[in-house]
Amino acid sequence: MNETLYEELTALLESKDYPALRARLREMAYPDIAEFIMSLDDDQRLVKAFRILPKDSSADVFAYLDSDAQQTIVEKITDKEVERLIDDLYVDDAVDFLEEVPANVVRKVLANTDKETREIINRFLEYPDNSAGSAMTIEMVELHDDWTVGEAIKNIRRTGVDKETIYTCYCIDRGRHLVGTIPLRRLILNDEDTPLRDIMSDDEQLISVSTLDDQEQVAAIAKKYDLLSVPVVDKEHRLVGIITIDDIVDIIDEEATEDFEKMALLRPSEDEYLKTNVFVLAKNRIVWLLVLMVSATFTGQIIEGFEAKLATIAGLTACIPMLMDTGGNAGNQVSTLIIRGLALGEIQIKDYFRVLWKEIRVSVMVGITLSLANAARMFLLRFIIGGDTSNGVILVVCLAIVAAVMVAKIIGCTLPIIAKLLHLDPALMAGPMITTMVDAISLLIYFSIANALI
Repeated sequence: MNETLYEELTALLESKDYPALRARLREMAYPDIAEFIMSLDDDQRLVKAFRILPKDSSADVFAYLDSDAQQTIVEKITDKEVERLIDDLYVDDAVDFLEEVPANVVRKVLANTDKETREIINRFLEYPDNSAGSAMTIEMVELHDDWTVGEAIKNIRRTGVDKETIYTCYCIDRGRHLVGTIPLRRLILNDEDTPLRDIMSDDEQLISVSTLDDQEQVAAIAKKYDLLSVPVVDKEHRLVGIITIDDIVDIIDEEATEDFEKMALLRPSEDEYLKTNVFVLAKNRIVWLLVLMVSATFTGQIIEGFEAKLATIAGLTACIPMLMDTGGNAGNQVSTLIIRGLALGEIQIKDYFRVLWKEIRVSVMVGITLSLANAARMFLLRFIIGGDTSNGVILVVCLAIVAAVMVAKIIGCTLPIIAKLLHLDPALMAGPMITTMVDAISLLIYFSIANALI
């Protein structure tokens, strides 16, 4: 939202020109209205701005608010307003809200909903976190497979206003089993007396997920088949809901964020950074930092074991940081590609040897290139600033670079696939973890070559 619009809306709110503010908000998109409401730093003004919204759009705007603003509104408004708000919200939006707020807010909401809505919400809350069932909505177009196109269109006109999406319609039999799908466009383009069974997509064309499937799998299916919504079925293949594209985008965003946090060896957090307590941030970071600090002890022991060699040969010590950084960076490059490939389904466990052979060839080319560049660098430095770095030391460093890059690439592509094989998150085998392992192995290789050649 631009500054001019924000000042205009704020001025209308401050001057209590509520009719003008309501008219102005009516012209705006729901996410922009939500952004304005969340920018108000006073709870009373925030609730007042929300109450000014037209009744037919307040629930839509509420769905775009963050959990803090939603909690503030529900705590401040009357029970009657809570009842109307929950009735107007789509079920998935109501469930998402209730999963984020304290128990006292949940109790207030459930106490002010009718029995049927309360039962639906409670059923959704029982699904495991990050499952398809917890992300779905029940507001979809259901058509019986023995209907005609005319009957289907008549049903959509009667019930479609309450559905979250009507672009894809789902065909069920009398037992509510999912038997096919029909795009709205196909319905419109066919004659009214055409049976749905003749035009619906079924059998191998029918794509669905189970209520207990991981939400990441839902996102992968939606991407693979270019779906605007994904049907969700129970164990008996009965249609229980759908997951729409807006929620699929949120799932992709959440999963990507979680992967990034794990790759940095952080405990995943669902809260925004600025809203997270410093003690929580510290707790999310300290465990792996302790593990890595203790792991670095091995690196120190390796250096200590070769102190005599380092003290007698000029140039060996100065190259240690460069060698460790090169190995760590090489390992991080390939691990990032492999982890992302595994997450997107582009790489499978069975592809390990293909990946390994590819990375070995890449590491040879990269390692030789880096070693030649390093040799030129060391010769140039010796020529410009002098020093007694011998040709033997330069050879040792160059060979160590080639070996370190090869080892780093092999470790970087192997560990994520091993994690996948053990049903662990491959993102754990990234960045700091690989760097720590590669550092120790690179030093062992470095000093072993030095002992053999010098």
